[in-house]
Amino acid sequence: MRWPARGGRRTRRPSRSRSCSQPADSSSTAPGAARRLPASDQARQRRMPQAHARRMTTIIRAEAAHDFLALLPSLAGYSPERSLLAVAFRGNRTAGVIRHDLPRRASDRSAVASLLVAALCRMPGVDAVVAVAYTDDPFARRRGLPERALLQTVVARAEEAGFLVRDALCVAADGWGSLRDPATPVQGHPLALIETSSAASHPVCREARTGGVADLAVLPDAEPEVAEAVARTLAALVDDDGRAGGFDSRRSRPVERLLEALGPLVDPVEFVEVLLAEAPEHIDADRLAWLVHLAGRPAFRDAMMLQFAFGPVIGELALDDSIDANERAAASGVSIDELVARELAEGAPDGVDGFLSRLLLGQTTARPEPRRIERSIAVLRRAIAQAPPAYRPGSLCIAAWLAWSLGRGSAAAGFLDQALAIDGTHSMARLLCTFLGSGAIPEWAFSSTAVPATGADGGSDQVGRSRPSPGDQ
Repeated sequence: MRWPARGGRRTRRPSRSRSCSQPADSSSTAPGAARRLPASDQARQRRMPQAHARRMTTIIRAEAAHDFLALLPSLAGYSPERSLLAVAFRGNRTAGVIRHDLPRRASDRSAVASLLVAALCRMPGVDAVVAVAYTDDPFARRRGLPERALLQTVVARAEEAGFLVRDALCVAADGWGSLRDPATPVQGHPLALIETSSAASHPVCREARTGGVADLAVLPDAEPEVAEAVARTLAALVDDDGRAGGFDSRRSRPVERLLEALGPLVDPVEFVEVLLAEAPEHIDADRLAWLVHLAGRPAFRDAMMLQFAFGPVIGELALDDSIDANERAAASGVSIDELVARELAEGAPDGVDGFLSRLLLGQTTARPEPRRIERSIAVLRRAIAQAPPAYRPGSLCIAAWLAWSLGRGSAAAGFLDQALAIDGTHSMARLLCTFLGSGAIPEWAFSSTAVPATGADGGSDQVGRSRPSPGDQ
């Protein structure tokens, strides 16, 4: 069972020993005419998946509240703004960070507090929490701690649920303070205590993301020469696909040149692994265009989405499963969307198909590796920025799902907003909007131990914790 996706039928991928060209089923062509496959449907040679080293989690000790606040952007993976955070603990170790937008109305405080505590209850072994509110509201305006009522509500809900509340802090525009510290000045403690904390000077903290939670969805500037080359290549690929659907066996020279330049990297599985091994800024226009082109084709898009998160073995399984889904749809005389809708109604199947569906829906503790996803999003952001808007929605959908898999719902929404602004009928973007809008959080965010899927990188890229943030829904 897969995400609903539009796309035509393609032939099954041949074994590794097969040649690189294979005619399509001649029943759809004129007698005696062999129809040429589009460039992205060529059979490929592939490398064997490579093992990845498991990286140890870095531990940094916070001696005081301002040290803890200095570490928090590293724990969360972004610089919180107008946010309510619940930092979960197992004993003395942080176990995750849950985020919610600050409630805009006083009447919403109770609901927001209940949502955060409910998420804490899903995290095995968590026994304590620190609540932190980030606000633009200054101490000077409130003549005391901003968001006091909200923090009091969170503390009450957490204690009712049996959690030890270690502290409840507020970082405001002009200072910071603790709800539980009667010595907090009316004007708050100076923010300089956080900025100059010895904890903030740790190398891991200096390397941490400094942007806001939604900044991940902001694209870099296009590079004129690269963008022009990407646009030419994408236009040639679209024209080539159109001619390949008829009886013209000739391939345009630009596409021939591209395929020669890519060589074995026309294979999506090998291509993704090579992309992630390079610095995004060093990826040339040909590879950026090929990435955007593949992401625009549903069968490749969905398989690449899983491979970016879980590794090449999962990518292999997902790509073969996409081909099977297309063949089942063709045999049943229905579209791939109709097939998936029917299978959804019948329930998730067993076997590989069901396993891949659970990965896409986050219904498993087989967790993706954060560093790998960060690299993937960086590559996608550069590719999207160089492509003409009309070609972007598929890549934006991949980036959105990857952001969601890290618990960055606001960034995921930002990518999807861009996709729907380009094509309001894009089926995958609409599906993801509905799914993410339901408040879904991947189960791996609540797992107490790492259970990587086959072929995924191991380890964690977070400071003092064992998983990516459960979410910022």
